[in-house]
Amino acid sequence: MTAVYVTYYPDLAAPTAPASIRRFTELAQQSGVRHLVLLSGRGEEVAITCEQIVQNSGMAWTIVRASWFNQNFSEGFFLDPLRDGVLALPAGEVREPFIDVDDIADVVVASLTEDRHKGKLYEVTGGQLLTFAEAVAEIATAADRELQYVQITNKQFAAGMTEHGVPQEVIDLTTYLFDTILDGRNSRIASGVQDALGRPPRDFTSYAKNIAATGIWGS
Repeated sequence: MTAVYVTYYPDLAAPTAPASIRRFTELAQQSGVRHLVLLSGRGEEVAITCEQIVQNSGMAWTIVRASWFNQNFSEGFFLDPLRDGVLALPAGEVREPFIDVDDIADVVVASLTEDRHKGKLYEVTGGQLLTFAEAVAEIATAADRELQYVQITNKQFAAGMTEHGVPQEVIDLTTYLFDTILDGRNSRIASGVQDALGRPPRDFTSYAKNIAATGIWGS
């Protein structure tokens, strides 16, 4: 094994990430790995620290710095609320260029298999800036059902997760992401998918139509 794709659960913004990434890069280098491809997040200070660990590891590297995923609405923790008809989040009116994870996968595969991506930092986003309310409206149109976005406070969101038994460390991380990362710093479209693959990213409307056809957003 000479090239490795590195992701960190639950998120590279977690305070435990830098120590783990440092240990992993040291072990990878000792094991003969020569190239690391790291999935990172936009506007996250701890994630940037992890990026620097990989960049300074002595191995070749590629950073794939991604915006929020489209698939949070169909595979992540937004799915069940959407199926119930109401998604309540402390996201406000901030616009996010949601990225399709299939685009991330394509960039990662290219990075692992083509030398020209070594030493590159790709900031990958979708091509549309949408508020969470607008994203839910797109999904409602595609699924042909009434769906509602409700704005709540971070405190209310945390309380709801606690009631549903979500671990405290996940609650802390999620509320941090909503409170800090969704402050407008990432409300811009980046060219990483185009730069890496020579094509535009998949758009959110097409994602919504394709996923709606599976029936996953049915009531």
